[in-house]
Amino acid sequence: MFCLLKLGAKVRVCGPPTLIPKHYAQLGVEISHDVQETLRWCDVANVLRIQLERQDIKYFPSLREYHQYFGINRQMLDELDKEIIVMHPGPINRGVEITSDVADSSHSIILQQVENGVAIRMAVLYLLAAQA
Repeated sequence: MFCLLKLGAKVRVCGPPTLIPKHYAQLGVEISHDVQETLRWCDVANVLRIQLERQDIKYFPSLREYHQYFGINRQMLDELDKEIIVMHPGPINRGVEITSDVADSSHSIILQQVENGVAIRMAVLYLLAAQA
């Protein structure tokens, strides 16, 4: 978020109030709880994975309810009056954050994003190991 803002991008986070830290608004980031409106607003949606393994308490009632209110499906993209790019760092909880038909659609650059992420991490590790 810091880098995107520094580069002049407008950034909005969208999700249930229980998953959005309260201090985000102070960073200059817009906050929304309406996925469809946020998809109409954005050019790129970077969807994040629900990390249940890191949650020691329940932040929402169920995965089914999360998907109902915050998941992205193909119909939502088809209803937009523009093409947007969908990103996700992986691994994807298919049917929770996004449906398979979104992850595998022409909107998605997820495979390229994951592949580039591996290359970047390899380069960073190489540079760090060279200093040792």
